[in-house]
Amino acid sequence: MTDRVVKALAAIDAANGLDPTLEEGVPAARLYGERMTAELERLFPEASEGLQIAARGQHIERWLLPRKDFPEGRQGYLEWRREQGRRHAARVGAIMAEAGYSEEEVAQVEKMLRKEGIKRDAEVQALEDVICFTFLRHYFAPFAPSQEPEALLKIVEKTARKMSAEGRARALSEFDLPEPFAAAFRA
Repeated sequence: MTDRVVKALAAIDAANGLDPTLEEGVPAARLYGERMTAELERLFPEASEGLQIAARGQHIERWLLPRKDFPEGRQGYLEWRREQGRRHAARVGAIMAEAGYSEEEVAQVEKMLRKEGIKRDAEVQALEDVICFTFLRHYFAPFAPSQEPEALLKIVEKTARKMSAEGRARALSEFDLPEPFAAAFRA
């Protein structure tokens, strides 16, 4: 790892270390970043520095913009997610600039964090696959009981649609998904 990436990841971890919500005794945002890095290393061991930084910073300071500050319902949720993506991109971009990355390198990571180019840009898609694997591995089981069965199936179908064909196939081989969830990954 270069000094630049070490500096950027340390700054992201420091920012996420301030999350007041603890999970397993650790600030939740920092734990999420660490889990994203672990999935990235497993799925894409040759990932670029930009992709490494995007994975770690995917939810940087997410708690600063609570979901409750946006309207209820799907439209409010989508507004909140778009604003989070913009905020994450700007914050990580500033960290990268301070660590010595070029404007072009910063712009690519910002693009990844705003999810611009899913299915068209290999790195944006790789980040999305890592996000989906992290969700499935660490967050799906605790989240599932809070949803009605039909709503949960729709969430699983949307998750599968965001993934690459390779990601869906790998998810089928790594997770014991019951039907009809598995069918969403075969579609």
